[in-house]
Amino acid sequence: MGDAVEQLAAVKAKIAAAVRAAGRDAGSVSLVAVSKTFGADAIRPVLAAGQRVFGENRVQEAMAKWPALKEEFPDVELHLIGPLQSNKAKEAVALFDVIESVDREKIAAELAREMKKQDRVLRLYVQVNTGSEPQKAGVEPREAVAFVDRCRDVHGLSIEGLMAIPPAGENPGPHFALLEKLAREAGVEKLSMGMSGDFETAIAFGATGVRVGSAIFGGRPAPNP
Repeated sequence: MGDAVEQLAAVKAKIAAAVRAAGRDAGSVSLVAVSKTFGADAIRPVLAAGQRVFGENRVQEAMAKWPALKEEFPDVELHLIGPLQSNKAKEAVALFDVIESVDREKIAAELAREMKKQDRVLRLYVQVNTGSEPQKAGVEPREAVAFVDRCRDVHGLSIEGLMAIPPAGENPGPHFALLEKLAREAGVEKLSMGMSGDFETAIAFGATGVRVGSAIFGGRPAPNP
């Protein structure tokens, strides 16, 4: 797994260079290492190299590997970056530190209920479907600011930022610019945007967190037949 450690260092260097090129403060962009589909053995060397912020797509998969890893590395910060089903809210609140995919009233209500019940305060992002893609999760851009307001006013949630995944094959720049504009209108400071192929562009548009998986861990393992 030496490759992943070397690739982690290369990604961090590229982030630092992009931050400098954008005239931003050093350390103003955090790296979320996306470890979905990779097992504990693949993740452990990256943890040993000092990376502490990780992203997972599925609650069930994360539950199978992260409780033990968090015991070994208690300062890990775990982000849920995939869609959350309401019946998994209890497990998500127990395991994750940040949920980046709040995108509907039912999820907001469930998270508020579970955080109160478990006495845990998670950091939350609203996911915006900047390309209005029917197959993709996220709030429509025109509804994003009002939804952030409802999360605060109706459900008592503190929304830290916005998250988006631009459509594949499109220039991501306009989508990043749209998310930055919506964040300003909604009064949130954090922008989770940019992945392995476009994180440097995202940083130029103001990303405060980038989600990088394949550029660190390599290609995804093939799913079981």
